[in-house]
Amino acid sequence: MKNLCAKVAALSLVALSGLSAHAVEVGQAAPTFNLPGLLATVDLSNFKGKTVYLDFWASWCGPCKQSFPWMNEMQSRYGSKGLSVVAINVDQKNADARTFLKDTPANFTVAFDATGQTPKTYAIRGMPTSVLIGPDGKVLSVHNGFKDAQREELEKQIKQALHL
Repeated sequence: MKNLCAKVAALSLVALSGLSAHAVEVGQAAPTFNLPGLLATVDLSNFKGKTVYLDFWASWCGPCKQSFPWMNEMQSRYGSKGLSVVAINVDQKNADARTFLKDTPANFTVAFDATGQTPKTYAIRGMPTSVLIGPDGKVLSVHNGFKDAQREELEKQIKQALHL
């Protein structure tokens, strides 16, 4: 029994260490990705030198519907100052995402990850989740969810990242 407990504890530690190795943390380099996009292939490395507001979303996500107009506004307001909003859809069916986009247009870069590999790499646990990435490619902040009351704080973080 003692041997079994030791094995279970060891396996638990291995599993937990594997989880933290994939989770994005402030200060570390944002994991790269290359995904099909709405207009063209979306490769994170193409945004080097820009501040990226990376958003993970799904068609079934209520708060995502609220965040899109705000992200459109941020792209419009700060795009010329170095901000790129990039939204990665995680729906398994691309048609679901495209239906969402007809009703809730995106004036920013949209990518599709039906396999779920990118959200897994970023250790995304809920929709929407945003990751603010600095021009050097390092993670500045991670935010789960989206509420109207958070708009001001999120915009403040974007402005700080852009040195405005």
